[in-house]
Amino acid sequence: MPLCARLAVAVLLLASVSAWAQSSASETQVWALEEAYWQYVQANDLERYRALWHPDFLGWPNSSPEPARKAGITGWITAHSAKGESLKSFQLEKRILQVIGDLVTVTYRVHLTWLNKDGSSHSEKVRIIHTWRHGSGAEWQIISGMSAPTNAEGR
Repeated sequence: MPLCARLAVAVLLLASVSAWAQSSASETQVWALEEAYWQYVQANDLERYRALWHPDFLGWPNSSPEPARKAGITGWITAHSAKGESLKSFQLEKRILQVIGDLVTVTYRVHLTWLNKDGSSHSEKVRIIHTWRHGSGAEWQIISGMSAPTNAEGR
């Protein structure tokens, strides 16, 4: 193989490895933020939870009959708190992450166990999709998303 062709192949390989490493790092960072999201819900830390959301967020939470903006994003948490419920535990079931430039779209199911004020508990499973955008600094924020209950088989 001529030297020119070998150099071209080497450059292509290095570029693809670099792009893969960037995607992998972005996926790792965003997935860690999804885990933090649920830790904030569990701790009822609304301030840190709100910080995950971009000011221009638009999404459709399962708890809302209409699309929501950032201003209403904690309503579902306060609704649970108002009933005396707290998030006892959660388990994330990662499905697909996709990186496109400065965006990462994450899909997963979350298994939630809520503790009621009388000490009993109830569980639910929800499907989630979030799109995160990497800002001009080092932060990632959710710019859009949607949640829905799982089907009868829990999928």
